[in-house]
Amino acid sequence: MPERGPDGGIDEGKRATLRRFAALGAATPLVRLSGNDTSDVRDAIVGYLAATPGAHFSKLRDDLQLGTGETQHHLRRLEGDGAVEHRKDGEYKRYFPADRFSDFEQRALGYLRRETPRRMLIALLRDPAVPGSDIAATADVSRSTVSKYAAELEAAGLVSRDDGYELRRPETLLTLVVRYADSFGETAVAFAGEADAFVRYDP
Repeated sequence: MPERGPDGGIDEGKRATLRRFAALGAATPLVRLSGNDTSDVRDAIVGYLAATPGAHFSKLRDDLQLGTGETQHHLRRLEGDGAVEHRKDGEYKRYFPADRFSDFEQRALGYLRRETPRRMLIALLRDPAVPGSDIAATADVSRSTVSKYAAELEAAGLVSRDDGYELRRPETLLTLVVRYADSFGETAVAFAGEADAFVRYDP
């Protein structure tokens, strides 16, 4: 259950975090900014996922300063209400606003939430002809690591390795990176700031 402050109410620092994320999702029909502690937590989860789709359980819990049992309880309720959905991604369970993202977009967001695959995808968005050695240098990993993740990205339907590395549906990947850049970190934010220069794909 929520941590309580000295007056028995929800901790004020935590409340501020919850209200900030709830406000982010204010346009979502299922968000209810009612001021009730329970609905504040659920509103915050919905708002957080609107801004950070594909976040895994632990990140959501930690960013919202929630307890494990508390997070599980509210996510179950939100999934039961049809506000939130999840998909398994290896050992992770990733959460999304319900009915907002296609299967391809959910897979893409899952990989964009991982640092090395994200750097690889952004490198290919910057330059579709970039060689593997340059991708490795940009991502600051070995060529074998690039090959490992490229195989995963190919299996996920995001990359083709028939002739070098080629993105599948690059316009969709570009849109996701730009739209949620703030939630992906500095590399994505920098790329989003230059994105107009990379829009060279047919819709």
